[in-house]
Amino acid sequence: MRRTDPEGHGPVRYGPPLPGQDLPVPPGLAAAATGAHTEPTGGGPALLDAALAHWARRGLSADRDRTAAAPGAPALLLALTAALGGDVLVPRPCAAWWAPQARLLGRSVFHVGTPAECGGVPDPYALLETVRRVRAEGGDPRLLVLSVADDPTATVAPPEVVHEAIEAAVGEGLHVISDETWRDTLHEPHDTVFLSPAEMLPEHVTVLTDLAGPFLPPGWPAAIARFPANDTGTRLHDRVLDVLTALDARIAAPVAAAAAYALGEPDDITRRLAASVRLHGRVATAAHHVLVAAGALARPPRAGRHLYADLGPLRSALTARGVGDAQELEDFLTDRLGMPVPGGHRFGDDLGALRVRLATGPFLGTTHEQRMASLTSPEPLELPHVERALSLLGSAFADLRDDDDARRRESPR
Repeated sequence: MRRTDPEGHGPVRYGPPLPGQDLPVPPGLAAAATGAHTEPTGGGPALLDAALAHWARRGLSADRDRTAAAPGAPALLLALTAALGGDVLVPRPCAAWWAPQARLLGRSVFHVGTPAECGGVPDPYALLETVRRVRAEGGDPRLLVLSVADDPTATVAPPEVVHEAIEAAVGEGLHVISDETWRDTLHEPHDTVFLSPAEMLPEHVTVLTDLAGPFLPPGWPAAIARFPANDTGTRLHDRVLDVLTALDARIAAPVAAAAAYALGEPDDITRRLAASVRLHGRVATAAHHVLVAAGALARPPRAGRHLYADLGPLRSALTARGVGDAQELEDFLTDRLGMPVPGGHRFGDDLGALRVRLATGPFLGTTHEQRMASLTSPEPLELPHVERALSLLGSAFADLRDDDDARRRESPR
């Protein structure tokens, strides 16, 4: 296979977006997207009040003076990183859009290993060691970004893991940004416990939610942030508004109106969200079974619209096809499956590791009719277009497994 330079693919311009719903916009949400006025920097009263009520229903009290909105989570994270200063720590792997915000500001980003049972949250001992090393080398770590319900790994960190990581971070003087974009997309909400770091040590945690994850289409950028209810939170909020003002980062009025409507969680939004979560969860579980049966390693997906796979056990078969790193694996699978399959290097993993993130959206169909059929069918996995897409995934990985098995049976020459 022809070698592809990973730098020629971006790291930023060609980075993967949030996994989309790949479903039509609910009629009520589309109807709510009206208005021609200019939203103030940080969001207007209607949007902020909707955000406060949204958090209150999840056990997180907040007030308008410590809440902000912006046109997308990257703008908010950029403002937060600028306001806090210092170096940034993130888990490995992490959401593709986290590190570019810090690097754009000239800040160093340090990746920290995660525990065996989940991604999104750093192992506390690895975190402490990384902070010690960075400071010994003259660095200034001040910020930890994490996600309990994680992109890219699709795992949900257990409360005890979150608690240990947060205590370690706060003990070292780090401020924590909890990206809670995917908290409302738990595949088994009655069997999975999501505990926000802001419920554990609220004075040290800022909550960030990209509404284009669970509630809005990807082309309607809007995000909200909840700051600590103390003087630190007030100063941080004010500084973030300064940065957003300098960037003229204001939400378009129709998007703000749609976001406020969605955050109000009327019946049409909650029904659609519940149905889409069930659908994506079933497709993710089916794709996970295909990958594991082929010999790949992958944690069971618990949230979101994606899953993360390690194809290291299939390295010999991939090497025979000219695939030796994550960029080549991305090119190979994107071409073979006809859908974007970003390599793990997009998420901070080593280029040499054969890891990829697969989104579930492309399995739902290519037309409006097919996607709506996937959403409304009691057995979506039995629909021809879904079955065909999963079969293509299965055949692609079965070929790799069969080739790998054949090589293992070959006698040494």
